[in-house]
Amino acid sequence: MSDVVLESMKDIVAETLGLGARRDTLTENTALLGQMPELDSLAVVELAMAIEKRFGITIADDDFGSELFESMGSLVAYVEQSTSAVAAE
Repeated sequence: MSDVVLESMKDIVAETLGLGARRDTLTENTALLGQMPELDSLAVVELAMAIEKRFGITIADDDFGSELFESMGSLVAYVEQSTSAVAAE
Protein backbone atom coordinates (compact mmCIF):
# COMPACT_ATOMS: atom_id res chain seq x y z
CA MET A 1 0.00 0.00 0.00
CA SER A 2 1.41 3.33 -1.08
CA ASP A 3 2.05 5.78 1.74
CA VAL A 4 1.49 8.65 -0.70
CA VAL A 5 -1.97 7.40 -1.65
CA LEU A 6 -2.83 6.66 1.99
CA GLU A 7 -1.80 10.16 3.09
CA SER A 8 -3.80 11.72 0.26
CA MET A 9 -6.79 9.57 1.20
CA LYS A 10 -6.50 10.69 4.83
CA ASP A 11 -6.62 14.30 3.63
CA ILE A 12 -9.67 13.64 1.44
CA VAL A 13 -11.60 11.73 4.11
CA ALA A 14 -10.78 14.23 6.86
CA GLU A 15 -11.68 17.22 4.70
CA THR A 16 -14.88 15.69 3.31
CA LEU A 17 -16.12 14.46 6.68
CA GLY A 18 -14.86 17.42 8.71
CA LEU A 19 -12.68 15.28 10.98
CA GLY A 20 -10.14 17.95 11.87
CA ALA A 21 -7.37 16.59 14.12
CA ARG A 22 -8.90 13.10 13.93
CA ARG A 23 -7.23 12.88 10.51
CA ASP A 24 -4.05 11.73 12.24
CA THR A 25 -5.83 8.72 13.76
CA LEU A 26 -6.79 7.30 10.37
CA THR A 27 -4.91 4.19 9.26
CA GLU A 28 -5.40 1.66 6.48
CA ASN A 29 -7.36 -0.44 9.01
CA THR A 30 -9.78 2.33 9.97
CA ALA A 31 -13.34 1.13 9.38
CA LEU A 32 -15.50 3.67 7.57
CA LEU A 33 -19.00 2.75 6.39
CA GLY A 34 -21.18 1.78 9.34
CA GLN A 35 -18.49 2.72 11.85
CA MET A 36 -17.95 6.41 11.24
CA PRO A 37 -21.11 8.42 11.96
CA GLU A 38 -19.99 11.26 9.68
CA LEU A 39 -20.09 8.93 6.67
CA ASP A 40 -23.77 9.03 5.78
CA SER A 41 -25.20 8.49 2.30
CA LEU A 42 -24.60 12.09 1.19
CA ALA A 43 -21.04 12.00 2.53
CA VAL A 44 -20.37 8.80 0.56
CA VAL A 45 -21.26 10.61 -2.67
CA GLU A 46 -19.18 13.65 -1.71
CA LEU A 47 -16.25 11.41 -0.79
CA ALA A 48 -16.48 9.53 -4.09
CA MET A 49 -16.50 12.79 -6.04
CA ALA A 50 -13.48 14.08 -4.10
CA ILE A 51 -11.56 10.85 -4.74
CA GLU A 52 -12.37 10.95 -8.45
CA LYS A 53 -11.23 14.56 -8.69
CA ARG A 54 -8.02 14.14 -6.68
CA PHE A 55 -6.84 10.98 -8.44
CA GLY A 56 -8.28 11.57 -11.91
CA ILE A 57 -10.28 8.35 -11.91
CA THR A 58 -13.92 7.40 -12.33
CA ILE A 59 -15.49 5.03 -9.84
CA ALA A 60 -17.49 2.58 -11.93
CA ASP A 61 -21.14 2.07 -10.99
CA ASP A 62 -20.44 -1.64 -10.47
CA ASP A 63 -17.71 -0.79 -7.95
CA PHE A 64 -19.75 1.79 -6.05
CA GLY A 65 -20.88 -0.14 -2.97
CA SER A 66 -20.33 -0.88 0.67
CA GLU A 67 -17.20 -2.96 0.04
CA LEU A 68 -15.44 0.03 -1.52
CA PHE A 69 -16.19 2.26 1.48
CA GLU A 70 -15.55 -0.45 4.08
CA SER A 71 -12.20 0.93 5.24
CA MET A 72 -9.41 3.33 4.43
CA GLY A 73 -7.49 0.35 3.06
CA SER A 74 -10.27 -0.61 0.65
CA LEU A 75 -10.37 2.95 -0.73
CA VAL A 76 -6.60 3.09 -1.12
CA ALA A 77 -6.50 -0.33 -2.82
CA TYR A 78 -9.21 0.77 -5.27
CA VAL A 79 -7.37 3.98 -6.13
CA GLU A 80 -4.08 2.15 -6.61
CA GLN A 81 -5.74 -0.42 -8.87
CA SER A 82 -7.58 2.27 -10.83
CA THR A 83 -4.58 4.54 -11.29
CA SER A 84 -2.38 1.66 -12.42
CA ALA A 85 -5.05 0.63 -14.95
CA VAL A 86 -5.21 4.19 -16.29
CA ALA A 87 -1.42 4.36 -16.54
CA ALA A 88 -1.33 1.08 -18.48
CA GLU A 89 -3.72 2.40 -21.14
